[in-house]
Amino acid sequence: MDVIRRIGHNEIVEITTPVLITWNNGKYRLCGNFRALNNYTNADRYPIPKIPHSLNKLAKAKDITKMDCMKGFHQHEVGPVSINVLRIIFHMGIYEYTRMPFGIKNSPPHFQRMMDTIFHK
Repeated sequence: MDVIRRIGHNEIVEITTPVLITWNNGKYRLCGNFRALNNYTNADRYPIPKIPHSLNKLAKAKDITKMDCMKGFHQHEVGPVSINVLRIIFHMGIYEYTRMPFGIKNSPPHFQRMMDTIFHK
């Protein structure tokens, strides 16, 4: 599963700069600086569950299962319209995200909608 792929040199594209995020364990995560794009993005108002509501549901549960959605955002492919604005530039060339990246305004609500669909909320 490729998260990003290199694009051709001759394409005229909109690009953003990369940001390297350091985790507590010393590992790194590469993200794009999508703040400018987020300013022009209409917010997806899909509700994310409130913690007290989720805890109330857990308190009444008979069985509880723990799941780890490893690299959850990267499980969803980026659509052909969106891929054109999800490009980052490095010294090695220009790359585009093929999977939903971190740092996009609507990634969290989109991921929540996907989880609700999978688990039939």
